[in-house]
Amino acid sequence: MLGFFETGLEGFTGPDWWRPLVMLIIGGVLLYLGIAKNMEPLLLVPIGFSVVLVNLPHGGLMTCIVEGNVVESYVIGGEPAGVLSRIFQFGFVWEIIPVFIFLGLGAMTDFGPLIANPKTFILGAGAQFGVYFAFFIALVLGFSINEAASIGIIGGADGPTTIYLTNRLAPHFIGATAVAAYTYMALVPIIQPPVIKLLTTKKERAIYMKPELRPVSRTEKVLFPVIAAVIIILLVPKSAPLIGMFMFGNLLSVSGVTDRLADTATNAFMNILTILLGLSVGAFMSAENFLKIESLAVFALGILAFAGSTAFGVVLAKLMNLVSKEKINPMIGAAGVSAVPMSARVVQKMGQQANPKNFLLMHAMGPNVAGVIGTATAAGIFLGMLG
Repeated sequence: MLGFFETGLEGFTGPDWWRPLVMLIIGGVLLYLGIAKNMEPLLLVPIGFSVVLVNLPHGGLMTCIVEGNVVESYVIGGEPAGVLSRIFQFGFVWEIIPVFIFLGLGAMTDFGPLIANPKTFILGAGAQFGVYFAFFIALVLGFSINEAASIGIIGGADGPTTIYLTNRLAPHFIGATAVAAYTYMALVPIIQPPVIKLLTTKKERAIYMKPELRPVSRTEKVLFPVIAAVIIILLVPKSAPLIGMFMFGNLLSVSGVTDRLADTATNAFMNILTILLGLSVGAFMSAENFLKIESLAVFALGILAFAGSTAFGVVLAKLMNLVSKEKINPMIGAAGVSAVPMSARVVQKMGQQANPKNFLLMHAMGPNVAGVIGTATAAGIFLGMLG
């Protein structure tokens, strides 16, 4: 029988006994949000359970040496490295998981609404102002420029992009930034409506938009990912891994000749990556990494970035109405963040509340998809300057 000091209970003794306990509670809260409240359960459930596992003392699941952004997970002191440290190394240090998740996202994305109404590209780009707004706020508060970029990108509400950029620029923040990004994605229906209502009148929210968009041909859908990839990567070369995989995944879906590959990318492949992603994010949320003033500041600035992106998207839509003959509902600007399709659904719901005849979902999907491209491009810009 094991003695007390050979069990995990020993970890709850000493002056820092409360630290793993706090993290176990945080893991429990994430599980509660995912299971009981159905908030992004495919991510919050594996993240939450991984947080619980990695904070059970002496489990050794993340036994490794972290130096810069290099994780040595071979043999340390005669003990094999933890299984979660190996998953983390494979997924994040080698940047496999976030890049390939973009492939799956591309296969699941319909560019039709964006192609049918190209001006919504502007709204997707405009929503990225929240990223730079939080970036400069973080600089003012004393974060390093690399840390500020990793915090700012949370405003795009794009988990894989946040992870990819943070791993390159500030790997010690991966746990905080990733959980903040995915938590705020889950809380889109709570965070966005107050911001939208603050910046619009009921009359503006009731602006009617014809539900039908022009038909988009198969040729347009096939050409778009190829042309978009070439143009964006030529302008922002560091965006190549994310944009390249995103557009390739979409090409598999729309080409009409790779249905088996598209089906694999959107189902089995994506499900495997989601499991590994959740475990990896939670694994980095040990008490030592997470319970810091900086991590709490990341959460505060992250919600500022997300709210800022929502606000800038709405304001830009209102400015576009000043010069546009055909008015657009300014709420669709809020969908310019990358939270697909949660933001578009929020806009659809609020649009029907203001005007029961309004069906804004497809109109909102244009800026929503453009937001994914915009956030990946913003990450490429940061990497080009700092990486």
